[in-house]
Amino acid sequence: MTDIQQTVYVVEDDEAVRDSLELLLQSDDKPVKTYDSATAFLESYSDAMAGCIVLDIRMPGMDGMELQKKLSDKHSILPIIFVTGHGDVPMAVDAMKEGAIDFIQKPYREEALLEKIEAALVQDRQQRKTLGEKQEIVRRVKSLTPREHEIMDRMIAGQANKVIAIELEISQRTVEIHRSRVMHKMGTHSLAHLVRMVLSVKNLIDPR
Repeated sequence: MTDIQQTVYVVEDDEAVRDSLELLLQSDDKPVKTYDSATAFLESYSDAMAGCIVLDIRMPGMDGMELQKKLSDKHSILPIIFVTGHGDVPMAVDAMKEGAIDFIQKPYREEALLEKIEAALVQDRQQRKTLGEKQEIVRRVKSLTPREHEIMDRMIAGQANKVIAIELEISQRTVEIHRSRVMHKMGTHSLAHLVRMVLSVKNLIDPR
């Protein structure tokens, strides 16, 4: 499979910070594109984008967490690194629960940010490689038990564990165990990645 060029997408409303990040990444030989708002990035977003996002958590208008949710709704698998101020750490922890790969607190060391970006780019490459190996995805789907497949379908539909438990008349803990097994068997920690994997082989797996 041909390697897709990865780009670091910087979403930051502060022009000085945006420019300094652009220079830092260029000096590290990384392709970079900058956006002055979450809205501007969302308008240019496409599934074909590869790389990672360095995203300021607090911005006027649409903030970083709102952009994260909108990208999640689009099943984006671009890893997100949030840039936070001191008081934003609880928000950043919530963002990581929603799938962000990492966060870094201002003021940060440039080397530390570059290390986090490199880790995000590695994750992005691994996830896109998985998406490119459709037969392997089909094999993983077929390894699920009927109950795990049912739970996975409901996860992909966006149902919360509590709702799944009520509708299937099982305990929430049982749902959590099945959910963990689904993620393990499918080889991912990200719900967005799971959705993209299953959608990529929808025409190859038997409807249930």
